[in-house]
Amino acid sequence: MLEILYQDEFIVAINKPHGLLVHRTKIAQDANEFAIQLLRDQLGQKVYPVHRLDRKTSGILLFALSPEVNSLLQKMFMGKEVKKKYIAIVRGHSPQSETIDYPLTNDVGMLQEAITHFRTLHKTECDFPSGKFATSRYSLIEITPETGRFHQIRKHLAHLRHPIIGDRPHGCNKQNKFFLERFSMNTMLLHAKELSLCHPVTNEVLIIKAEFHGEFNRIQKELFQIN
Repeated sequence: MLEILYQDEFIVAINKPHGLLVHRTKIAQDANEFAIQLLRDQLGQKVYPVHRLDRKTSGILLFALSPEVNSLLQKMFMGKEVKKKYIAIVRGHSPQSETIDYPLTNDVGMLQEAITHFRTLHKTECDFPSGKFATSRYSLIEITPETGRFHQIRKHLAHLRHPIIGDRPHGCNKQNKFFLERFSMNTMLLHAKELSLCHPVTNEVLIIKAEFHGEFNRIQKELFQIN
């Protein structure tokens, strides 16, 4: 059963687990479960995904329960009326706060504006070696994307040389291998934590939050001693 975070007669939000695709795609033909079908079967009605999360990203995924509401929400996302917050664990000690304004190329080769804001919540230095260094440094950060390009957060943090742990292909292969060997972890540590919007029908202000899944909690405790 999918974890439902919010539901009314117009919209529903779930806490998508890591590894679950939103919908069927030719890129991942190994998958046989999809958020759309699982939620449709769970609710017994058709659902319409308003936005996307990468397969490796966990957290809040919003669906409309009718084409009309889906259209309203799509316009809100395009108009930057929906605020999203993500949490990630990245390599290195990141700046206390920063705005990444770095255009990204889409799948047809067009350069698009892309802006990501983040602030650092915690930093740690662990006593296990990393490459030529005797210790390893990591940061827990809160990310607020201003635009919504494909893999934007992942690409922007890699560009800043603070790649997300567990990210492939934008991350650090050495770190990913290390986490697999030391912690038996191959999850990407990026979580869609909070979604804020004005309800498209009732105009109620909604702030939807999603708790971390098990692996994110486990690594967060290992690195930052956060329960």
